[in-house]
Amino acid sequence: MDQPQADANYNIAAGELRQFIERIERLEAEKKDIADQQKEVLAEAKARGYDTKVMRKIVALRKRDKDDIAEEEAVLEMYKAALGM
Repeated sequence: MDQPQADANYNIAAGELRQFIERIERLEAEKKDIADQQKEVLAEAKARGYDTKVMRKIVALRKRDKDDIAEEEAVLEMYKAALGM
């Protein structure tokens, strides 16, 4: 490959790489904005007297499959019973 072609390939690859990096940076900024918004919502809920720790657990539970939750709760109850709790 001659030098001008190699330089052109390098410039194309560098430009494409720059585009990927910039897209990732934009997504990271968006992710931070969303996290900040979530914190604001939780702060508002806390100010109104809600338990935000429990709210976070509920959000996590709502993401999971109902059967997985039921199985985990059954095992938890079995372990608690074994320990006399």
